[in-house]
Amino acid sequence: MDKFPILKQIPGRKVLDVRSPAEYLRGHIPGAINFPLFNDEERAAVGTAYKQEGKEKALILGLQFVGPRMAEMVNRALEISPEKELVVHCWRGGMRSSSIGWLLKQAGFQTTVLTGGYKAYRHEVQRYLGLPLQYKVLSGPTGSGKTSVLHALKELGEQVIDLEGLASHKGSSFGALGMYEQPAIEYFENLLVAELLKMDPDRSVWIEDESRKIGKVVLQEAFWNHKINAPVLRINVPLHLRVSRLVEDYGRFTADELEAGIVRISKRLGPQHVKNALEALRNGDLEQVAQTCLVYYDKAYAYSFERNKRKQIAELHFDHMDATKIAREIQKLPA
Repeated sequence: MDKFPILKQIPGRKVLDVRSPAEYLRGHIPGAINFPLFNDEERAAVGTAYKQEGKEKALILGLQFVGPRMAEMVNRALEISPEKELVVHCWRGGMRSSSIGWLLKQAGFQTTVLTGGYKAYRHEVQRYLGLPLQYKVLSGPTGSGKTSVLHALKELGEQVIDLEGLASHKGSSFGALGMYEQPAIEYFENLLVAELLKMDPDRSVWIEDESRKIGKVVLQEAFWNHKINAPVLRINVPLHLRVSRLVEDYGRFTADELEAGIVRISKRLGPQHVKNALEALRNGDLEQVAQTCLVYYDKAYAYSFERNKRKQIAELHFDHMDATKIAREIQKLPA
């Protein structure tokens, strides 16, 4: 029997999330379309009626809200799915999804109501993150181009999960610069599982050596444990190349934005290094800013690596930052 019946039936299908807009925004199935039976105010009113006056009164109130919109709902469903095949869900697979499912069936749709609703989907997401897939971790000091190497590995046919891309954050104090707003943790986990479902479980899955917190996103405990126990490949490049890479990546941002990043790590960087970094920033010496900040990041990286006693595949040293060449060298290593 399939242990993940909900996760396995979603890919490739059009999904209607009939919960309220506020519920949808807190977290939803990636690709699902919000198709609310009630708006936020209506949902609150129906809930209050149910608690204070009982199910029958709540049902009548709900019908008063929905009745005038039924034709509009069918027309919108036709725009979403001209082929008339849809998956429908609410929070627990109860009255809201059943009601929309019934309406669409009357209009000739083939509808599947997701058993257990979004709540059951989230349970499967949590369990899927606990699966011991064949993770391999690409590690290296800040500025060594790990994300570019991961993308190059993907281009060469390897299985890759870009955690920073999914979290919309590069992991450091400066990591939000140039990125979209971060997803809520719940939605990040949904996105992560959607990517993991595309992976062949019999092959390695490469991920970057992130901290447990990527900005405001926190990696789920079971997934994090798999990550810190997975074999690690370390790449090293000379300091001057790392500094140049950081200047290239962050030099386009304003002095105020860079100063805010320095201030956020001021306690760990130390007063003298902070003073040096801010002075270099005012003088436009971005290479010195990067080199000073790396004092903290290199110490943090070394400490984290030793503390977690990582199982190491290999440590490769390069005198360049050509991501494709590095990825090809990684592919030559024994499986």
